[in-house]
Amino acid sequence: MTDTRIGVVGCGGRMGRMLIGEIAAAEGCIVAGGAEAPGTAAIGRDIGELAGIGALGLTVGSDRAALFAAADVVIDFTVPAASVAHAALAASHGRALVIGTTGLDIAQTQAVKQAARQVPIMWAPNMSLAVTLLTNLVEDVARRLGPDYDIEILEMHHRDKVDAPSGTALALGRAAAAGRGVDLDSVAQRVRDGHTGARRSGDIGFATLRGGDVAGEHTVSFAANGERLELSHRATSRQVFARGAVTAAKWVAGKEPGLYDMKDVLGLR
Repeated sequence: MTDTRIGVVGCGGRMGRMLIGEIAAAEGCIVAGGAEAPGTAAIGRDIGELAGIGALGLTVGSDRAALFAAADVVIDFTVPAASVAHAALAASHGRALVIGTTGLDIAQTQAVKQAARQVPIMWAPNMSLAVTLLTNLVEDVARRLGPDYDIEILEMHHRDKVDAPSGTALALGRAAAAGRGVDLDSVAQRVRDGHTGARRSGDIGFATLRGGDVAGEHTVSFAANGERLELSHRATSRQVFARGAVTAAKWVAGKEPGLYDMKDVLGLR
């Protein structure tokens, strides 16, 4: 069985560097290369030295098309517009893609889905294996507990995160809504300010916190008169996301075209 050649776009960022280290350490994986935006400080540097694991003999470049040509699968933790472009590149080169980017709008989401008709794309707002199991638990609990239990989702991330609620919080909300057999958009309550009146029965509420270097914390509360059930996940390092992304990359390489998520990776469907 041949090793999976994995490339990383945005390899100069915190997550990108961590991904390079995880790929190099993972059994059955080879670092195929890395790309960064033109003009960034990482261009021209050895990708291994950039990641702090020693020289790999691969230079960071800006030619993303060349990276897709060299890899079996590319991992993308960048920004929405770039992820759409990378999905198009994956489709044109016949390569698999793993996307961890959140905050895509409706049109951008459709563009990714269009590319997934031609190549396999694994897209998840959170690559943690434990969070994937958490979403399953949330759906099951929401299905079993009745409407007397109010659902609230609290999330906290580092000060630099730009989208809110987090993609993971929204995924947990969708899981809760699926458990209750409703559409999340019809019951989501994302903002409370001023005199809001009593809580509307059946709503799924979101609260967002930002500060420090928090990698990611999520709690789903099921609150009823006299008791409250809380399901929580706390990531103390982004390494769990990098490790999950590499697991996903190994899994998706060679799959049939389609849009997959971490439940597919873990065999939960």
